[in-house]
Amino acid sequence: MARKKNNRRRHSEALEADLIQDPQENAEAEARNGLRQFDLGMSIVEDALAKKQFRLRPSLVLSLHRAALEGINAYAGNYRPGGVEIEGSKHEPVGAHLVPELVEDMCDYVNENWDEATAIHLAAYLMWRFNWIHPFADGNGRTSRIISYVALCIKLGFVLPGLRTIPEQIESDRNAYFEALDAADAAYADGEKVNVSKMEDLLGALLATQLTTLYEKASGKPIQ
Repeated sequence: MARKKNNRRRHSEALEADLIQDPQENAEAEARNGLRQFDLGMSIVEDALAKKQFRLRPSLVLSLHRAALEGINAYAGNYRPGGVEIEGSKHEPVGAHLVPELVEDMCDYVNENWDEATAIHLAAYLMWRFNWIHPFADGNGRTSRIISYVALCIKLGFVLPGLRTIPEQIESDRNAYFEALDAADAAYADGEKVNVSKMEDLLGALLATQLTTLYEKASGKPIQ
């Protein structure tokens, strides 16, 4: 099947909860909130590094979602109250009654494997598992990407430098991201509890690109 040019999108279809009806106003609000969400994520990283400790908790997940959807969606910072469908995806998210427990389990996996697992694995796991649970009525993708990036930075021990961050790269071209999510979904459906190897490969490549942009700025020379 031919790959579509640049940005294939997926969108959650749940209860109507939009607070802004005008598309242009909504886009502007999403852009502002996107910056707020990223800033909050980086403040979480800096706080964890200063304290030299980190545990992923559902409250952190909810706070990052709230930053992205506040003033835009009535369920900002709250788990979805009902079922949801993902337009453009074959995946059927779990019932709403299972969401809180599964988010707890997701956090437990990260915390229990924090010392032994690689930074890329933990980031890839969060990117996939969050989207698999799909805990919110809207804003799941952007929240999964910032949570994954926060964990990556904290595990590595610093705020990652570079001009094009991993979340920005995914936002600009989501095809490989969706393919990696689909691969992890398929592995899980086949009985593999956690197989995020394709997502790990993707995040590794995106990290290399992010760091390359820093070198190119510093040297004034593109990497061939």
